[in-house]
Amino acid sequence: MSQVRGLVLPRFFSYYDSPLKLVETTDGGVAGWRLSKDTGGWNAANNLINKVLFVGGDEVSQISREEFIQLTEHDRGRYLRGEGAIFALYETVRAIEETLGRERRYPTLEEQALIRGIRRRTFVMFEEQLQQAGDPGADPTIGTAAS
Repeated sequence: MSQVRGLVLPRFFSYYDSPLKLVETTDGGVAGWRLSKDTGGWNAANNLINKVLFVGGDEVSQISREEFIQLTEHDRGRYLRGEGAIFALYETVRAIEETLGRERRYPTLEEQALIRGIRRRTFVMFEEQLQQAGDPGADPTIGTAAS
């Protein structure tokens, strides 16, 4: 965790049900990154820093690192399609969720743990691919750091 002028970073938010993270820049400043539901990568969102830190509102809430990972992977699994290991894991989660919907029931503790575990894994995998592709907002360490 980094600290910028009294602000502990990184910080994680749900902004209109979209994952948003605030991180420290190399020069000691703050950068905002919001998930792109089109690509699964990160769009610069510096224009939202003051809003989430100082203004707030009903559609802005600070969330934990784990909630951020789960929300990010929920959205990636829902909005993206493709081939490979990550998308096979997204399909596994989707199949569990579809079964729950058909059976009109809540997930068991085991199903909840399985979904959370898959999403933690896909978060790191996806972030590593983004980082290799040069996405400046990618950070797989968020998924491996202690909460």
